[in-house]
Amino acid sequence: MKFKSVFCDTSFFIRLLDRNDALHTQSKEYFKYFIENNFELFISTIAIAEYCVGGDIHELPFKNLQIVPFNLKHAQRAGEFAKIIFHERNKGKLQVNDRKIIPNDTKLFAQADCEKEVAFYLSSDTESLKIYNLLKEKTTLEFRFIDLHIPYNEMFEI
Repeated sequence: MKFKSVFCDTSFFIRLLDRNDALHTQSKEYFKYFIENNFELFISTIAIAEYCVGGDIHELPFKNLQIVPFNLKHAQRAGEFAKIIFHERNKGKLQVNDRKIIPNDTKLFAQADCEKEVAFYLSSDTESLKIYNLLKEKTTLEFRFIDLHIPYNEMFEI
């Protein structure tokens, strides 16, 4: 069921697993809500790699996650997204900080968009939200962005 599927980015797991993070409690509440309400949770191999820069792979809650490897279909969509992003950035219509040639955000959005069962994308990355908003304006994204800064009860109108 599409409504019950969430693609989780690295920032969510960093906050979920760091008790000292300002969004730790909020991320725990989202996680608990998702588990209690039978949401399917997806994690990309890209997000796993990002998490492993500062954390240990064994910390991730794999028993509650479906792993999505980055594949050819995702790569093609990421290229399409990156073309839009670079065009708009070069025109001065998009200001994002610290993003590389094809940012991982673009690859993760491509995965979420290609995996048709995904209804939501969860992140606390405000730079990523800027990219999502641009792509939403220029393409047809099939998922909604959940900003971890917004409490889950507000997001889901509980």
